[in-house]
Amino acid sequence: MNSHNFNLPSTTQFELFPEPLSLNNCDRELIHLPGTIQSHGILFVLSNPDLNILQVSNNTEVYLGIPPEQCLGHPLSFLFASEQLLALQECLEGTFDQVNPVQLQVQINQDIKVFQGIIHRSPQNYFILELEPTAEKESPNFLNFYELTKKVFLKLQKTTTLAQMCEVLIQEIQKITKFDRVMIYRFFSDGSGTVIAEEKREDLEPYLGLHYPDSDIPKQAKQLYILNGLRLIPDINYQPVPIISMPSDTATEPLDLSFSVLRSVSPIHREYLKNMGVAASLSISIVNNNQLWGLIACHHYSPKFLSYSLRTVCEFLGQAMSLELPTKVEHENLDYKLSLKSLQAKFTDIMVQAETIMDALLQNQEDLLKLMAAEGAVFVQDEHLILIGKTPSSSELEPLILWLSDQFKNHTFVTDSLSTVYPPAANFQAVASGLLAISITKIKRNFILWFRPEQLQYVNWAGNPDKPKRIEEDGSLTIFPRKSFALWQETVQGKSLPWQPFEIEAALEVRSALVSIILQKADELAAINLDLQRTNSELDAFVYIASHDLKEPLRGIHNYSTFLLEDYGQVLDEDGVYKLQTLVDLTKRMEDLINSLLHFSRLGRQELKLNPLDLNQLISRIIELFQMSYAADTINIVIPRTLPLIRGDKILIQEVLTNLISNGLKYNEQLIKSVEIGYLDPELLITEETQPFLTLYIRDNGIGIPLKHHDTIFRIFKRLHARTQYGGGTGAGLTIVKKIIERHGGTIWLNSIPHEGTTFYFTLPYFLG
Repeated sequence: MNSHNFNLPSTTQFELFPEPLSLNNCDRELIHLPGTIQSHGILFVLSNPDLNILQVSNNTEVYLGIPPEQCLGHPLSFLFASEQLLALQECLEGTFDQVNPVQLQVQINQDIKVFQGIIHRSPQNYFILELEPTAEKESPNFLNFYELTKKVFLKLQKTTTLAQMCEVLIQEIQKITKFDRVMIYRFFSDGSGTVIAEEKREDLEPYLGLHYPDSDIPKQAKQLYILNGLRLIPDINYQPVPIISMPSDTATEPLDLSFSVLRSVSPIHREYLKNMGVAASLSISIVNNNQLWGLIACHHYSPKFLSYSLRTVCEFLGQAMSLELPTKVEHENLDYKLSLKSLQAKFTDIMVQAETIMDALLQNQEDLLKLMAAEGAVFVQDEHLILIGKTPSSSELEPLILWLSDQFKNHTFVTDSLSTVYPPAANFQAVASGLLAISITKIKRNFILWFRPEQLQYVNWAGNPDKPKRIEEDGSLTIFPRKSFALWQETVQGKSLPWQPFEIEAALEVRSALVSIILQKADELAAINLDLQRTNSELDAFVYIASHDLKEPLRGIHNYSTFLLEDYGQVLDEDGVYKLQTLVDLTKRMEDLINSLLHFSRLGRQELKLNPLDLNQLISRIIELFQMSYAADTINIVIPRTLPLIRGDKILIQEVLTNLISNGLKYNEQLIKSVEIGYLDPELLITEETQPFLTLYIRDNGIGIPLKHHDTIFRIFKRLHARTQYGGGTGAGLTIVKKIIERHGGTIWLNSIPHEGTTFYFTLPYFLG
């Protein structure tokens, strides 16, 4: 990376970046391993723990009058008196942050040169000692440091907003450093940033509000700002000073200068600052939650050195801002956050009281939009969509939701530029450039989507963010740092207002509330089902006992009525005989009803005998029975294809099939009564136990059932016709059919057109073999 050759045959220099450095590869530049330092000080690499000089910067002759080759291999006592080495050794046993800087002096001939020594342990476990010359003998003054920082710290604490804190900080840092311009630069999530506060010389062009692209500060530089909270460049035009070592150290790995105060900076960054007209700079890191939140950037338009003590004050103030930052950020948009919390509480109360989530959303549409400052929202429940406000059309939403199903991270998906990640969104970006979505459950498609419309944005850049380019003779492209930083305005389309972190947090809280309510409803439903099961069981037992006990006296009434008819029929007149016959008929009907009740009650109590069943054999026997009851040319029972095996109780399944086929023939006024028995191909319904189910159907061309009676026909003793019509019956058949199918874990439903026919669909366990 260094183009200078110092021709030192007795020493070794490192070549760390063999390819020519440009903006094409600056993101790969090893800026923590520059192999050089800035020229305003000296650097020694010392062995641990004996403090022998292993490497040294090639400028010792400038400051000490001693060639660097004469330093290499010697102990540090070669330069410093024993009392200073003792002080340095004591420092090494403490915390470096607490001991720096160390006051050191070197006697050169008759002169005594004073230095501020800064020492740290490198990641490679060397000690690195850096010396910065100082004009006079001075040691760090704690009282001065306290006075400088106490006043500023109190001012920072009194501020209530982030903007106020930034203003106070830059004003105080400019007073301390006397830099021409002091700015606070805040990073966005995409790596770009903007100047949010500025204090400057009156004649300078303002940078406040200007944006800078992500590429202006490479990723590895941002990482280094987190590790090392302060960096000073006293003179942009310095000549980098190489670090040299003994020839025997040629295999030594490059020196890591991540924590060095003299570390040389990237030549591209120096060119960048020169293009801005800057001659000296100071950067102070602002870190929040271990992330680089921003920088305090100080620029001077002539060379300017700042003592280590004053730099320490500035670094401390940067740390103070980092500590205050979470509180100030939390207070940003406080009124909006409070109104958001109020809406959340109101919204949750409504959801708790509503029967379903869908009911809650329909009752509370306006607040659902206000909750996220959105203009449209969509609730997705399986295949159902509820559209609220301004949203894409249903035909546009379907593919979007399908795509979105795989995009959730931590139950959310957030973008303020939907068309950049989902190109079809360009067709509806006017209403939906921004999308915030939450996934409520994983098992089913339960989402809430909030949409924000496109909002044209005008971004003020510090010069055109596209870097100047040049095509070289070999066809390669070389990119250069920008030379102009004048206002350059860009119009951004296809973007909405950004979703704030607290809005995303609010959406997650809504999801948590919804999940809690769903679980609560599930618990309530489980409790109701348990009570219902207990009640049904008790009811079944009661029906069984009551029906069984009623049969005895009923049989006695029937028998005695029959005896009276036989013994006294000739004595009674016609009216008396009719009344006794009616009594016999009523007891017979009552016995049929009681038998149906007994059968129904047994269904809920008896254990199923589940075995593989061949429906083809079962139905063939049932058809034979019906063919004996009807004339051959009046019925047509069809099985279009061979039926699969199922798993069930043979006697009960036979009863289901007999009842449904019988109904198809019985409630039928056609000359040829037709019944078709088949199955849907191959739709398998999967239950929670992952048991596959087969959907069967029995279709007839009978009288049909009006839509309003589709539910009531399954109620016990519910008849749609008079007892004398269509052969009579108790009205318990379909109730028993439903009970048998449900005992097998299946369901039953129907489609019917009056005067055209009815199709009963029902599911039964599929036998896989």
